[in-house]
Amino acid sequence: MSKRELLLSQLKRDRFLYLVALPGLLYFLVFRYIPMWGVLISFQDYSPYIGFWKSEWVGFEHFQRFFSNPEFLTLLRNTMAINILNLVFFFPLPILLSLMLNELRVGLYKKSIQTIIYLPHFLSWVIIVGISFLLLSQGEGLFNNLLVAAGFEKIDFLTNPDYFWGILTIQSIWKDAGWGTIIFLAAVAGVDPQLYEAARMDGAGRFRQMWHVTLPGIRSVIIVLLILRIGHIMDIGFEQVFLMMNGAVAKVADVFDTYVYRVGVQQGQFSYSTAVGLFKSIVGLTLVIVSNRLAKKFGEEGVY
Repeated sequence: MSKRELLLSQLKRDRFLYLVALPGLLYFLVFRYIPMWGVLISFQDYSPYIGFWKSEWVGFEHFQRFFSNPEFLTLLRNTMAINILNLVFFFPLPILLSLMLNELRVGLYKKSIQTIIYLPHFLSWVIIVGISFLLLSQGEGLFNNLLVAAGFEKIDFLTNPDYFWGILTIQSIWKDAGWGTIIFLAAVAGVDPQLYEAARMDGAGRFRQMWHVTLPGIRSVIIVLLILRIGHIMDIGFEQVFLMMNGAVAKVADVFDTYVYRVGVQQGQFSYSTAVGLFKSIVGLTLVIVSNRLAKKFGEEGVY
């Protein structure tokens, strides 16, 4: 049988699986791969009136302008600081929650807890920020009312730059930490039960089984997700920061995503904002490649 006949035979045999995968493949093709041609305008003085093919090529002019911009270091500092806080405090929490949920033996109680911690993921950032305003506003915020009732002074949470990064981190944890347990719980379910039996025979309690069996069993999944998370270290997400930003915290709140919106959408500097986005993508790709090689060097599987 030739390679072509073998390929056709496999396609015919697995036609329903490919049909199920088709919407996902179309999504990545239409919204991820085809738009990649648009990054070429970062090397042009693009004008929508004369089109892509007639716009003047300017080389790395937009990148030089961006790197020499006094705002660049501020944007880099804010973006890196917020993402490092998320990496340190947010990333380990789904792992910890998964380990705790795995120790629950009452099925109904376990499913109820899972449902409760999954729910915030389905709330939009508009709702999350609205709840934050209701809780933290200086005038009628719940926390400040409790502080006044307890005899303390009100705290200016929303307009004090010292609290901004912490509030963003707490919001991210509350919204997505529970949802992040799905992958880790699936990985925990794949650990060989015989390993737990052997550990119990050796006298290991539940904590030692967790430490010496469960965590090593899901280590490869943790490494892969950590590498992917590092790849997004320049990408915070626009909605959360934009909705929480105000003039008082602008110096610590302005990140690459809000900057791209301001210069690209509001000011119409399409080529310049595309250059900023391309810079973010290149840094993310570089970090994925470097972290993946480090993982391979230490004996882990890595992403590829």
